[in-house]
Amino acid sequence: MVFRFFTITPKFLDVTCFFNSQFDEPLFSLNEQTYSLLIDMNLRDVAKFRLLNHHIAYSVTKEPGEVVGSLGAMQAQDYQAALWGIGLRAKEVSFPEVESAILNRAIVRIWLLRGTLHFVAAPDVRWMLDLLGPHIIAGRAGRHRQLKLDETTFMRSEVLFVEALQNGQLTRDEMFKVLEKGGISPEGQRGYHILWRAALKGLICFGPQKGKEQTFALLNQYIPKGKSLQRCEALSELARRYFSSRGPALLEDFAWWSGLKLSDAKIALEKASTDLTSETIEGKRYWMPQSTPENGKELATAFLLPAFDEYILGYSDRTATLEKPHLKKAVSNNGIFYPTIIFNGKVVGTWKRTFKKGKIVIMLSPFKTLTPTQRSSIALTAKHYSRFMEMPVSITK
Repeated sequence: MVFRFFTITPKFLDVTCFFNSQFDEPLFSLNEQTYSLLIDMNLRDVAKFRLLNHHIAYSVTKEPGEVVGSLGAMQAQDYQAALWGIGLRAKEVSFPEVESAILNRAIVRIWLLRGTLHFVAAPDVRWMLDLLGPHIIAGRAGRHRQLKLDETTFMRSEVLFVEALQNGQLTRDEMFKVLEKGGISPEGQRGYHILWRAALKGLICFGPQKGKEQTFALLNQYIPKGKSLQRCEALSELARRYFSSRGPALLEDFAWWSGLKLSDAKIALEKASTDLTSETIEGKRYWMPQSTPENGKELATAFLLPAFDEYILGYSDRTATLEKPHLKKAVSNNGIFYPTIIFNGKVVGTWKRTFKKGKIVIMLSPFKTLTPTQRSSIALTAKHYSRFMEMPVSITK
């Protein structure tokens, strides 16, 4: 077993969030500057520290853009779910306030890590695209050949998009019509891949929703220029954001999440390691921030996580939070991450919502019968969700 000291600012200390693995009791000592918690680190503690570093067990800011920035990027192919993922980590914000941050362009939605949709803080989008885009595009070259999409076609489509988007955002269907008028077929998956590549090259991004439809905008018009980083700086910054917000985590977790080659992920971690610390747990080396973030006076024990949440999705090894017998109940064979119920850091079930007569009904699907304590804790987190949605919420099994 490995014992390690973690420091927390005394003003924000709540020792109930840290437990000795054998006795389920917090161990702490006090000095003038900090409380130091002596932790017997095992996989259960990994889950608990992740809740803190993800800003799920406590909220660090009221600003949605700062939440996204602190995590580096947040999965966002399910738009509604991703908004709750931000709201879950922010102090007392509502659904309209998160959408307002998107409309005000503090947050941008774009294809990015692993070529999938993410929310990214506006100042970060360009250096992340510069770092990750070329590798991701190169990885799809074979698929593009299958679709008979060559460099000439891509370059022509980019010219068409620049001309068409000068006067404002267009929906996906409207973008496809632009291609058709320009003599480029968007049939099958061609249109999708043309849009996808243009986004990863930094030409376009998603604009505001138009009803239930997504729109596209020219990135340089829609988002003011953010910071630019040299490749080594960008690698270091990406690793620092990842392990600070998702640690304790493995090198392999970071490589999977970022989509970087393992060799590049190793370089990134090496350069960020001066801001991190590590422990070997059950034969694996976990990296994490040097200090635990400040947490609120009361730490919730249950949470209702949205679909595709980074707490589950952001790792290649999910054993610390999701037991193997329950894996297929939380993640489908084709990679759909369901909304999950978290208790003491572990996935204990899934949930879904329905809208009925001006209220939200949450249906729980626990992996086993919930205890009264678990039900009480879930009821509290449902109140948080109710405040975020600005609607009454009821729970049914």
